[in-house]
Amino acid sequence: MNRIKIIAFTHKNINLKEIGRFHLDESVAESHLHSLRSIPGVDELMYLSTCNRVEFLFACKDEINEAWLTRFFTAFRPDWSTTEVAWATSYASVFEGDAALRHILHVASSLDSLVVGEREIITQVRNAYERCSKAGLTGDLLRLIVKKAIETAKEVYTETQIADKPVSIVSLAYRRLRDLNVKLDARILIIGAGVTNNSMAKYLRKHGFTNFTVFNRTLVNAQALASELNAAAYPLAELENYNKGFDVILTCTGAAEPVITKGIYENLVNGDKNRKIVIDLAVPNDLDPEILDNYDINLIAVNNLQEVARENLQEREKELDACIEIVARNIDQFNTILRERKVELAMSEVPKKVKEIRDTAINSVFAKEIAGLDQGSKDVLEKVIAYMEKKYISVPMKMAKEILIDEPPKV
Repeated sequence: MNRIKIIAFTHKNINLKEIGRFHLDESVAESHLHSLRSIPGVDELMYLSTCNRVEFLFACKDEINEAWLTRFFTAFRPDWSTTEVAWATSYASVFEGDAALRHILHVASSLDSLVVGEREIITQVRNAYERCSKAGLTGDLLRLIVKKAIETAKEVYTETQIADKPVSIVSLAYRRLRDLNVKLDARILIIGAGVTNNSMAKYLRKHGFTNFTVFNRTLVNAQALASELNAAAYPLAELENYNKGFDVILTCTGAAEPVITKGIYENLVNGDKNRKIVIDLAVPNDLDPEILDNYDINLIAVNNLQEVARENLQEREKELDACIEIVARNIDQFNTILRERKVELAMSEVPKKVKEIRDTAINSVFAKEIAGLDQGSKDVLEKVIAYMEKKYISVPMKMAKEILIDEPPKV
């Protein structure tokens, strides 16, 4: 078990903006990772990269100390200065042996995530392993570890309610919108093209909404989002002149003052008396609060959604003890699997050796005696030899497992 190592950079030990320094572009990822795989002592390697974590999972007998980490990061990014390498070394979280196994099981089960219970991580772990396996970076140990991590995550999501209640603002806002029975062809004005609105707009498109118009202070960013939505794009200054009507406003900008003033909203509704929906995900709000006093609006505001998200997250965290028990159970199971695999590998030459002995006996040592037998006797002898060959393969394997199964694995 001591061969299992993990070097991690997550929201727990580093600023999220700095995690990007460890992301690898697809065009260079494989060559960089093969450089790491060629470090003396590194037998297998897997690289996991998400928006809020980068992890290196590998098999290695060496102790991971400062000098080893320096060699590792120098190989990972040859373009880094000694100062940058020292920075990475100082912030790296290192897990070894049982702690490493527990960590990767927690990661795959979303217990270590920025948002506990978000299921995306299980797919990210699986995809990361498949990419590294295809690149020839992994081996038998990491195969077993990732297989157990995926199995554990599935148990956690199935046997607990860790992922039941949504906690992301985007998913909560969509659920509120869905509960209002908004038609899929509703006219949606998107004000702001930042990360939140990008996520929300793509979420709406994924669920079948089709009619979007995008406004943003920087037109090029509005156009980038609009191109993905098959929508029109305008600079934010044109919002006050827009008169084509709307059913839903989705707004999230970084403005210090309301972007949707009373005058702008009056022009937008253009005399339409029907109830409108405003999804205001900005802090502070983009919608002037006085508008609510004069117009029929169903407001979905970020402050209300954040309170629901906090409540839901608290509910998820109540499930942590049950999840940790599942992880502990799977660690015990993995230790048994590892012992059995150790025996299988150690005994893998037995069938070959038994067959060699059988062939030598038949074709050399007892060749003359066998040649003198009638066909019936040869058939009986063949059955006896085949039976003994089978037993000589299975019995030692079974005995070895029984003898070694209670010993701690040494890999």
